[in-house]
Amino acid sequence: MKTVPLLCALFGFSLLFSSCIASPATLMPDTPVPPTATITPTATIVWFPPTSTPTVVPTLAITPTLDLKPKIGTLLFSDDFRVGTDWMLAQTNTSSIALGKNEITLAIAQPKTYLYTLRKEPQLDNFYLEINASPNLCLADDEYGILFRFTPNQEFYRLGLTCDGQIHLDRYMQNRAAMIYPKSYSGAVPPGAPSSSLIELWASKNQIIVFVNQQYQFTLNDAAIPAGSFGLFARTGSHDAMTVNFSDLKVYQIK
Repeated sequence: MKTVPLLCALFGFSLLFSSCIASPATLMPDTPVPPTATITPTATIVWFPPTSTPTVVPTLAITPTLDLKPKIGTLLFSDDFRVGTDWMLAQTNTSSIALGKNEITLAIAQPKTYLYTLRKEPQLDNFYLEINASPNLCLADDEYGILFRFTPNQEFYRLGLTCDGQIHLDRYMQNRAAMIYPKSYSGAVPPGAPSSSLIELWASKNQIIVFVNQQYQFTLNDAAIPAGSFGLFARTGSHDAMTVNFSDLKVYQIK
């Protein structure tokens, strides 16, 4: 009996069967899949953004400053303040009018005091005048300036600069003062002291024109006082002391 092949066959079959019925395979747990990230698109940076084309504005022609100064004529006289007989000079305990080196000085040593001096000649009607005024001690409500067309009856015009940078023009008649150009701040009038201003004055018939430091200030029409002499003044406000020097006086004819 041939048993060996059968045994071999059975053995091979058992191996094959055993391999088929082996313990079930272990199931691997699902590997979690990471969620897909939402990608936000990055804004494109415009480093040099386009700009609108500017509107071309035509260049304006520069208009020259109008020459408001009337034409002047011959020099009538000048004064370097060396001759004491040309002016009214005085000295008291609280004020003085004195000549210095090519200048005349008005000094006051008490508050609310008015001081003036007149040139003895000539009598002026139509003229152009310029003078330098230089306050050395001067506070806000103090003032100084020019008297013109001063008559024997003490009627006159008074052009004043204040130590806080204002300018005004008064007319004094029949013992009353009228401010015909009210106090107004001017960039041409330097406030405080020490300072210096060139005062320029035209008086022709009824027209009065004023410049300070070569800057136009105002024009007025007033013929109430036609002629008179010329003077200088200073006035303290609420403070005690004030000094102002005047120099380089020149008076011309008007064309």
